[in-house]
Amino acid sequence: MSLSSLVTDPLFIMAIGIIVVVGGIIGLKLHPFLALLLGALVVAIMTPAAVIERDALAKGATAAAARQLAGRSIGERIAHEFGNTCGKLGILIAMAAIIGKCMLESGAAEKIVRSLLKLTGIDKAPIAFLAGSFFIGIPVFFDTVLFLMIPLAKAMTMRIGKNYLLFVLAIMAGASMANSLVPPAPGPLFLVSEMHIPIGMMMVGGFLLGLVTISAGYLFARYANRKMPIPLRDSLDARLEDIKSASLKEDTQLPPLWLSLLPVVLPLVFICTKTALTSFPSFHAPDNPSFLHGQLIQLLEFFGDKYIALAAGGLAALLLLARQKKTSKEGMTAFVQTALMSGGAIILITAAGGTFGGMLQQSGISTRIADLTKHYQMALIPLAFLIATVVRTAQGSATVAVITSAGILSGMATHGHLAYHPLYLGLAIGCGSKLVPWMNDAGFWLVCKLSNLTEREALKTIAPMQTVMGIAGLITILIAARLLPLL
Repeated sequence: MSLSSLVTDPLFIMAIGIIVVVGGIIGLKLHPFLALLLGALVVAIMTPAAVIERDALAKGATAAAARQLAGRSIGERIAHEFGNTCGKLGILIAMAAIIGKCMLESGAAEKIVRSLLKLTGIDKAPIAFLAGSFFIGIPVFFDTVLFLMIPLAKAMTMRIGKNYLLFVLAIMAGASMANSLVPPAPGPLFLVSEMHIPIGMMMVGGFLLGLVTISAGYLFARYANRKMPIPLRDSLDARLEDIKSASLKEDTQLPPLWLSLLPVVLPLVFICTKTALTSFPSFHAPDNPSFLHGQLIQLLEFFGDKYIALAAGGLAALLLLARQKKTSKEGMTAFVQTALMSGGAIILITAAGGTFGGMLQQSGISTRIADLTKHYQMALIPLAFLIATVVRTAQGSATVAVITSAGILSGMATHGHLAYHPLYLGLAIGCGSKLVPWMNDAGFWLVCKLSNLTEREALKTIAPMQTVMGIAGLITILIAARLLPLL
């Protein structure tokens, strides 16, 4: 291969792009937003116009549209991809941020956890923490789940006098898997839009796979708790006497369970109902439809739209917060502003990731990978897992790993004529993004500081558990794709 061929090879361009992103984050300590944009710029500069035009034609674009895309300036192509991703995901992530903030401030999230504890009892409290963190981790950001539940784990440990590490690992397992598998978490939302996976299908598939992976994580957590029990420790930011006082808060100060569940359940029900309608054409379009039937279908389709469904969940969360806090209009504005500030950073990182992925797609990477794997398509699933694992281990962020991997493989999901549904590729990316958390991962340090685990203790427990869950998910996906391709 000549030097000119090597420089324009999509695999070489992809390698350089990943080096720029990972090197920027780790070596130069750049914010992921800047590193991803820089990577997109480098990839765009290295990709010849002829390759862009050829790739657009291969994806079904007209000759005129392909020439127009290739003729755009680098800045225009980057801005176009950035805007496309913002348009797809900005509203969804903002609504998810509002739902999470309101559930915390209103006490709804704590009510859900306490209700789970009442359901399972003290002896099965770790299972309640596992299920609670997984369920709450669907609409709430990962770090927020930790802030909410680790203090409860300390309070529970103080009450029963044991199993502190088990509680912490159970919380970590549930929250981390929900964050990478089930919308409206940012990573899965990006997979839904980038790989053209129906959001309802991603919800159901991610939820079912999540149950398998967190079960594997829970078994490891019990093993680790037996082998190296860790005591509850005092600290300046979480004094043991303060924990005890907080655990005595009355249930009457919290909202009812049905109201607490509403911001999460409402969008899930709306979206899944629309998915069910799409899956059963006879109900959607019967032979003799009545006026009432038609109006009902239109109403369900309206609220089943992912943007409307998440907005309905956000409205329910705001009403719940207003009921609990009895705040003024200015107070509600402050809560929403805080939520949008946290969600805004996620939107920027996600949009920059979409830009990086879009530039990689224009380099022809999908066609190149298709040529390498055309004789054995099942190899794409472990390949997706491996790419996500490498990116996560190198730069630390599971969300960035999901975004980067989806950008590389989305062309295969939409134009590769797979022998199975693209859902399986998306789930493989989600599972691969769990490996391997260590010092370059903000979540790793967050768990250490909140739980008072030492770095050595965290490396011996969190990283192996995440690895076990990711591999269990990969094995499950491979079996399901073979036995149930969903085509």
